[in-house]
Amino acid sequence: MNRGDARLRIQPFAIEVAEPTLTDLRARIGSTRWPDPARGPAWEQGTDLDFLQGIVAYWADGFDWRVQERWLNSFAHFRAQIDGVWIHFVHERAMGGQGIPLILTHGWPSSFVEYLPLVPLLTDPAAHGIDGPAFDVVIPSLPGYGFSERPAQANYRTVSSMWHRLMQGLGYERYGAGGGDFGAGVATVMAFDEPDRTLGIHLSNLELSPVLVQSSQPLSDAERSYLADRDAWDSRERGYSAIQSTKPQTLGYGLSDSPIGQAAWILEKWRSWADSGGDVEARFGRDFLLTIVTLYWVTGTMITSIRDYFDNRWRGVSIGPHDRIQVPTGIANFCRQFAFEGEPPREWAERLYNVRQWTPMPSGGHFASAEEPDLLARDIAAFFGSLGPRHHSPR
Repeated sequence: MNRGDARLRIQPFAIEVAEPTLTDLRARIGSTRWPDPARGPAWEQGTDLDFLQGIVAYWADGFDWRVQERWLNSFAHFRAQIDGVWIHFVHERAMGGQGIPLILTHGWPSSFVEYLPLVPLLTDPAAHGIDGPAFDVVIPSLPGYGFSERPAQANYRTVSSMWHRLMQGLGYERYGAGGGDFGAGVATVMAFDEPDRTLGIHLSNLELSPVLVQSSQPLSDAERSYLADRDAWDSRERGYSAIQSTKPQTLGYGLSDSPIGQAAWILEKWRSWADSGGDVEARFGRDFLLTIVTLYWVTGTMITSIRDYFDNRWRGVSIGPHDRIQVPTGIANFCRQFAFEGEPPREWAERLYNVRQWTPMPSGGHFASAEEPDLLARDIAAFFGSLGPRHHSPR
């Protein structure tokens, strides 16, 4: 089946995990060799043992992957072959006809699942009391995540190029882009490299930072406070990034062999980066969290996902001191990213972006599309609605 540009090979796709894969997962959980508990406050040294034992016991004996698989397959899934690499994506068109084309990209340690709560809100906003345009929503899995293959190298620029190919292959000449974490970096480069194709970008966090030089505008008090908070967070929490951007292969052996190690690695980030108040299960629910974790496991993509850190650090995109994103930008500034209050002030974002909409959010953190989908959908609709009817219909 082909949709849009015949030069892009596109096929319908369904998620079907083989039963022996799930049986093997349960057996591995049952044979876990657990470490001693950490001394001191819970979570101070990483994922809490009691928490992890509780959630993986449910993973083995209570979690029903087939129920989650049916929910996932209720969306329209496809794969497209781009430069010889198969990319998985969800493509849901606006209810009732014309919609603004919008590609939304997740980050790490997340997946396309994080953005599914936005689909009904954006494709049929009127039915949910949202004032704004409807969207044709495209949610790809990053290369090397879930059901997307990974090329030899992938960084913000290579992925942004693939996403432009994907959107044009689906028949869209101009389109919006958005996302968080790595997805915010991809959307930024999409706008920088092909501004004529990109209607606007909407970000739920800032992934790329402006480059400061002697001639730069002096930092404001709010910017200095933000950078101090960010440096303090880096000193406490950035260990995962250091290893993933230098020796991902070494780390990958353990994470690829142990579902418990993989769950611990992922869930600690979902707890500490979200506006969870320390209770990640209450914030997201066990089934949602384990759907994310299970997708990494059954597709064997933990090692390929963490290579993003290596490629973006050593083979990544260079932002110059005078570079600026001219495409209109909307930023939803969620207040509790990474468990500290020091969110970036608007003037920091304006050093790099053409900020047309800046929305301080009362709640929500790093995984905004799963934490506060209604807030995020309303902000996306307000932003793109404010740009006027400049989008093109599908060919």
